[in-house]
Amino acid sequence: MTDFAATKARFHLPEGVIYLDGNSLGPLPLGAAERAQEVIAAEWGEMLITAWNKAGWMDQPARVGDRVARLIGADPGTVVMGDTLSIKVYQALASALEMRPDRRVVLSDSGNFPTDLYMAEGLLETLGADYELRVVAPDDVAAHITEEVAAVMLTHVDYRTGRMHDMAAITETAHAAGALALWDLAHSAGALPVDLKGTGADFATGCTYKYLNGGPGAPAFIYVRPDHAATARPALSGWLGHEAPFAFDPSYRPARGVARMRVGTPPVIQMSVLEEALKVWDAVDLDDLRVRSVALCERFIAGVEAACPQLALASPRDAAARGSQVSFRFAHGYAAMQALIAAGVIGDFRAPDIMRFGFTPLYIDATDVDRAVEILARIMATGAWDRPAYHRRSAVT
Repeated sequence: MTDFAATKARFHLPEGVIYLDGNSLGPLPLGAAERAQEVIAAEWGEMLITAWNKAGWMDQPARVGDRVARLIGADPGTVVMGDTLSIKVYQALASALEMRPDRRVVLSDSGNFPTDLYMAEGLLETLGADYELRVVAPDDVAAHITEEVAAVMLTHVDYRTGRMHDMAAITETAHAAGALALWDLAHSAGALPVDLKGTGADFATGCTYKYLNGGPGAPAFIYVRPDHAATARPALSGWLGHEAPFAFDPSYRPARGVARMRVGTPPVIQMSVLEEALKVWDAVDLDDLRVRSVALCERFIAGVEAACPQLALASPRDAAARGSQVSFRFAHGYAAMQALIAAGVIGDFRAPDIMRFGFTPLYIDATDVDRAVEILARIMATGAWDRPAYHRRSAVT
């Protein structure tokens, strides 16, 4: 049984703040700053370039990838770290399209994260006018998986509403039609159990600065199903994805397995922070995490609906169809969220009218939920959100 009081004690949580935005940026794990300083002073400072070997920097992408693999239902050796999520989405989609050369359609949905769609648009424009990005409503995805679809590219949990796709069912439907299934796990990894191996997903990508608490700019990951890894071409032929980087061959030879999906030099300091952050998961059972997450979300929904009639639930009511976040609609959601943040409850806003709250049992408990509901109810009842300062938009919402 996971001790969530113990996991909460492993994070720096500012006094007087209830943090319901770990689905956007996780808080600072204790030990992370010290680990970064150790890398800077003892490894970079004292070992200089020899740290690539002595401190294990070159092996980090695979070593940390194995830690992430455990959290997403993947075998060791099938996940590698590095670069940004957008780069990894591009790689996965480019590889998938080459594996289905007679097909020209990429299927996605209107709930997908816009950046994923941007990357697909750019790639398909490069490939030629006969390629098509087909975007449908989330509920209509399965019905549009036809034999002209090369790849089904979806975000597992909708970033706005928390709506969750049935990964197993959609992957099975895609495979039955001869298509490949690509999953973005940005709002899934560390939020709920994922079973990439069991569902047969072909590719998966994700970031690590949300529920995995790797910090701003933490590297992304990519998963390649083992039977694809020896043949999938990585599209971005980076030096560190070469079979022998220090042979300095004039031509590219892809590394074996998922290592070929490495591109640039790993961000050692940031990846070391992530590696430290991932230690908390050694004491966490993902099934326990999911049970606690559902309970916190249900408690929040019940409290807000009872106290804040102005807000309309935007997330699925069925917990089985929802990730680890809850969203409410309010016409003045941006201003209301700024008032809430000023009162010590940090969530965030997503256009056009979504107030979004993330529930991370590693450091959020029932007391936090009840207090957040109380503060939100007061703000809504008094109209405290309707001040000019709260309506002024910042660059990051």
